[in-house]
Amino acid sequence: MPDAAGTWPRRGSILAFDFGLARIGVAVGELESGTAHAVDTITDEAGRARFARIADLLAEWRPVALVVGLPVRPDGSEHEMSQRCRRFANQLHGRFGLPVQLVDERFSSQAAVRDLAAVGVRGRATQPRLDAAAARIILQQFLDTRAHAD
Repeated sequence: MPDAAGTWPRRGSILAFDFGLARIGVAVGELESGTAHAVDTITDEAGRARFARIADLLAEWRPVALVVGLPVRPDGSEHEMSQRCRRFANQLHGRFGLPVQLVDERFSSQAAVRDLAAVGVRGRATQPRLDAAAARIILQQFLDTRAHAD
């Protein structure tokens, strides 16, 4: 779902999403600096409320593109959530008209748990921050890959 020319902007903000049925983690990053930061976890389960919150985040951050984590199994095969994430990415593209890139999110949640534990967030305190932390890892992986490709 890149733009019509098949290219991505070289500058600007990107919002990333770690899609889940109960929660959606959100992170923001900058193409120029190549850094990502956890922003929010959307806990609304109704589609209309979720997309209203996403619209608010888009208005706040004004991204030039979006990234959605694509869950796959350790061997790279499809995960039961893969199709739902693709549908979510298509909905984002259709509603907001921004280029959307799917990014392999293998092991992002485990890495997020480790990152949170490293700063002293453990147990029950992990859950409210886990999805946004996973979105940050997904986006940082995307930014790192782009930096090496340029």
